[in-house]
Amino acid sequence: MESRLHKKAPKPRTRIQKKNTETILDAALEVFAQHGFRGATLDQIAKAAGLSKPNLLYYFPSKVAIHRALMDVLLKTWLDPLREMDANGDPVEEIVAYALRKLEMSREMPRESRLFANEIVQGAPNIYDKIEGELKDLVDEKARVISGWIAQSSIADIDPYHLIFSIWATTQHYADFDVQIRGILRPEEDTHFDTARVFLDQLYRRILTPLN
Repeated sequence: MESRLHKKAPKPRTRIQKKNTETILDAALEVFAQHGFRGATLDQIAKAAGLSKPNLLYYFPSKVAIHRALMDVLLKTWLDPLREMDANGDPVEEIVAYALRKLEMSREMPRESRLFANEIVQGAPNIYDKIEGELKDLVDEKARVISGWIAQSSIADIDPYHLIFSIWATTQHYADFDVQIRGILRPEEDTHFDTARVFLDQLYRRILTPLN
């Protein structure tokens, strides 16, 4: 029996393979964000990527495999701003900065936000293990940090979990309900994000500042 030590490592992907993989994932992001996981098809993704379906299946064996690859990348990107919350920083500034980073992601990455929202609305069939694992672990960790700040009277006494949930709701709304917001405000390009930034900065500072 061949020793594990002598098994050949998988060959590194070529430049063309990397490029095609990125092209497929970008095309899939557009299709999934528009149609959701259930409504999207491999034919739609292949067409958007400018590849034949057999060529697409060379890189990913199924629609599920494409979606999981996208969600793996997206979850890491989505969690990075929360990871940046520094337990040794100024509590109010750290939480407000997190909220504003999330708002900026809605501005810069609306398709990704809608993809994530679609997955959650459908019961998170492809990432529920990560919600119960990686996501829960990180939220628990940051909730403990926030609880510590509350215990030190550095911020107002507020439920740390619902604080985090409210930040998700008030920031991702600008991507997930983009059509509704634009229909009401009729902004010039993305100027409503600038006013939203001012509003959310004021909102969270007032919520977090301890009462004298």
